[in-house]
Amino acid sequence: MGEDVSSELFRARDRGRYRRKVQRCLDTLARMLTEGSFSFPRRHIGLELELNLVDESMQPSMSNAMVLDALDNPSFTTELSQHNLELNVPPRLLAGESALELESELNAYLATAGTKAAEAGAALAMIGILPTLTQDHFDQKWLTNNARYSLLNDQIFAARGEQTLLSLDGAGLPGQKPERLRCYAESILPEAACTSVQLHLQVEPEEFAAHWNAAQCLAGIQVAISANSPFLLGKALWQETRIPLFLQATDTRPEELKNQGVRPRVWFGERWITSIFDLFEENVRYFPGLLPETDSEDPIEALDSGQTPKLTELRLHNGTVWRWNRPVYDVVDSQPHLRIENRVLPAGPTVLDVMANAAFFFGAQRALAEAERPIWSQMSFQAAEENLYAGARGGFDAQLYWPGIGWIPPDELVLRVLLPLAHDGLRRSKVSDEARERYLGVIEQRCLAKQSGASWQRKFVADAQEGGADRNSALTAMLASYLQLSTEGTPVHTWPSA
Repeated sequence: MGEDVSSELFRARDRGRYRRKVQRCLDTLARMLTEGSFSFPRRHIGLELELNLVDESMQPSMSNAMVLDALDNPSFTTELSQHNLELNVPPRLLAGESALELESELNAYLATAGTKAAEAGAALAMIGILPTLTQDHFDQKWLTNNARYSLLNDQIFAARGEQTLLSLDGAGLPGQKPERLRCYAESILPEAACTSVQLHLQVEPEEFAAHWNAAQCLAGIQVAISANSPFLLGKALWQETRIPLFLQATDTRPEELKNQGVRPRVWFGERWITSIFDLFEENVRYFPGLLPETDSEDPIEALDSGQTPKLTELRLHNGTVWRWNRPVYDVVDSQPHLRIENRVLPAGPTVLDVMANAAFFFGAQRALAEAERPIWSQMSFQAAEENLYAGARGGFDAQLYWPGIGWIPPDELVLRVLLPLAHDGLRRSKVSDEARERYLGVIEQRCLAKQSGASWQRKFVADAQEGGADRNSALTAMLASYLQLSTEGTPVHTWPSA
């Protein structure tokens, strides 16, 4: 979402000025793409990890300000709710031993944060959705004290003009009836229930479209084999409930606009692209500004004078359109570059699982992007979108579409087709054999066991209820066991069910 914004209310003329400035930024980006203004010295990756804070009773701990003060580390930042933190690790090369070093760094970061959280009476929970959340935790008073979050909350509700409706039909636990969630929220804090891992890959402008299209093809498979968000407000819902929850929590459309086909701000997209410009141009064409703040830079004048334009308004606008694979324009050391931000994965269950998910994505994405016959030329965009929702709903039980095969379970698709491609893509990226085999070996074993974080959580709760526990007690016991196993670091496919 860019830098912090002013706490002042926006006026009508602010929106007109902002719209004009965003268009000028878009025109500047078009020139930069045409003139070859972008640097690409090496293939860098980045990772952001969102975390929850819980107290001794496994309830959300609204203590992020205290923990951040104790950490005093710019790698850790606030997130939407007072029970959230975000970790941003420094970017690095993908090649060599970098992934192994990143795993070690993540463990060190989390160990330090865990110590500081404990001093505040809290613990870290790396999970897609905290299963002990209640509607009380969606009260606006729990927003993190930051003008950006308050303004975003106000702007989304002003655009929608009514309360948030959370409406989800889920799959029942084994031997139980399907469950349904239907409730209202008066803030955007349901979004804070969605804690994720965001993967960044720097790419050349000429390669961006192929890498983005490949990432879209992979999205459904990613969530199916990595699901970790099966419970929300006490209900057993989708295997990866984050996907529909995030859409509903940030939706600016009342029912009438949905019926007209107005696009949601959490968006898969609607077509394959030929340039990164397609995505930014769609954002500007379809989505009004939520935070219409402008700066003093004239981006075209900056470009003409030999400077690197910041494109502040375009970047801020892009931060309020939550594509599952988001285009990123950024400037580092006065050099502009482009990245793909992959946003479909949940946090956790362990650092090793997170790294395995990242390695699978980076490897398979590159192999698909560089294939002689692009996979997206063989399947419709709608099929890729349907795969996302099928994978999120069903996890390992989903049926996904893949060209040349037809409908296939995600574990079979990964083992037969995508895992060999991921190995090939990581080899091309010069990732060490040790790292490649370590992380893709986890993906292989997870698919053979057909046990993700979500399937483990569901089985634990089903077993606890069969043993006489009520749902709340079962969720609390499950989360306590989850945190213990997560801290031990063994990958989720090896976890015992109870």
